[in-house]
Amino acid sequence: MDLGIIVRGSGLTAAEVVAVARQAAPVTIAGAALEAMQRSRAIVDRLSGEERPVYGVSTGFGALAQTRVTAERQSELQHAVVRSHAAGMGPPIEQEVVRGMMLLRLRTLAMGFSGVRPQVAEGLAALLNAGITPVVPEFGSLGASGDLAPLAHCALCLIGEGDAFDRSGRRLSAGEALDAAQLEPLRLASKEGLALINGTDGMLAMLVLAAADAANLFGAADITAAMSVEALLGTDRAFAAELIQLRPQPGQSRSAANLVRLLAGSPILASHRHTDHAVQDSYSLRCTPQVNGAARDTLDHVNLIAGRELAAAIDNPTVLTEGRVESNGNFHGAPIGFACDFLAIAAAEVGSIAERRVDRLLDPNRSHGLPPFLAPQPGVNSGLMITQYTAAALVVRNRMLAVPASTDSIPTSGMQEDHVSMGWSAARKLRELLQNLTRILAVELLCSARALDLRAPLEPGPATSAVVRLLRKQVLGPGPDRPPAPELAAASELIGSGAVVEAAAQVIGRLQ
Repeated sequence: MDLGIIVRGSGLTAAEVVAVARQAAPVTIAGAALEAMQRSRAIVDRLSGEERPVYGVSTGFGALAQTRVTAERQSELQHAVVRSHAAGMGPPIEQEVVRGMMLLRLRTLAMGFSGVRPQVAEGLAALLNAGITPVVPEFGSLGASGDLAPLAHCALCLIGEGDAFDRSGRRLSAGEALDAAQLEPLRLASKEGLALINGTDGMLAMLVLAAADAANLFGAADITAAMSVEALLGTDRAFAAELIQLRPQPGQSRSAANLVRLLAGSPILASHRHTDHAVQDSYSLRCTPQVNGAARDTLDHVNLIAGRELAAAIDNPTVLTEGRVESNGNFHGAPIGFACDFLAIAAAEVGSIAERRVDRLLDPNRSHGLPPFLAPQPGVNSGLMITQYTAAALVVRNRMLAVPASTDSIPTSGMQEDHVSMGWSAARKLRELLQNLTRILAVELLCSARALDLRAPLEPGPATSAVVRLLRKQVLGPGPDRPPAPELAAASELIGSGAVVEAAAQVIGRLQ
């Protein structure tokens, strides 16, 4: 029997997070993780009845940390903290983000440092496996103490309150969703409400998903760049390994190697390899591996940070194995916020250089013989003129989104939480920015493919030809003016789905 993703606490991979978030892979909890939670819970049960106040177990929260709560009211306290912290506003965030967030909270609980009963982790797994996704509003998290409001909306569903989406995407009350799946609402015990909401799981889920998307997009960016190099009668000489190795940046080497392979065997490049104009291309062509490669190096750093976070126990307070319960600051989202902002800056530049290639393709003064705006009968037809406007608008938007969120902070909770990470905001911006990058690359794909068609009878290389054929299954070639919007949408879908990268890989093997 396929057990799907087995949560052991430590060892969860980014690929497994993506599988649960996007492909609804089933989740089970390892026996060793259940035992670790039981041992941790025994410590909390012992401390909850003591006279000595223990933060999060027998006290209030935040600025109310000095307020003692008696044993008979500790369950009430945990329900109250979930309800009070479910204070989000705005449209619901994407279901894949919520599913990733629930899995990551489950992962931390399963490490046995949170003091919750196994039933709490099992409840989260049951929601995931039943396809029940809590409705989580977009605004409410400052990234410290973690993603309090978003996680509270998840926990609210676990206790049968709030709203949820079922497997079909229908919105209904959490109680109705649980009933339909034959699940019982969870009654929280001491510390369990706080353990459900005190983590960085929302921002980490978004970072992990963004890193997967960025890997695909950076590959697609090399492909559309190669198509533009061909269409603009550029040269591949600047991508030669002996030149690239003089600057030992690993991402640059990988991107340049991709470009060399993508352009290999191109009749278009061969047709002008020794002509005068091929001495030196513009920066937007010649420096593609330097920009796309630097973005790859940034992504490598981001994956390193995300991998560390996937091994981290994020909770406050933490139940240590020797029986102590200690407050800490591990919920602060700075590492994730910095990583989101850094990746956003890199991805914005990948889009910026792509837009410059689009502009060159459409400008008859710089396109080496292509018709103005790639239009038949220019003047009567405007061709793809306005697609560059769209790309430019998206580049401007991405420059706004690339402004770091993690350099900001605003105090909360009566100055108890006086420095926050803004990691949630950084992650939200990153998701939008990557969607915009997909669209910018779609513009380049559309324009470069048309330009390659207009170079006939010369043909592009085998790899880029495969990408043009893929696009032509959904988008017609050159012709009289027609609305580009549906064609841009189709190109965007091909890039975002990974189909463009796969089409090239079928010819030359996996891109680096």
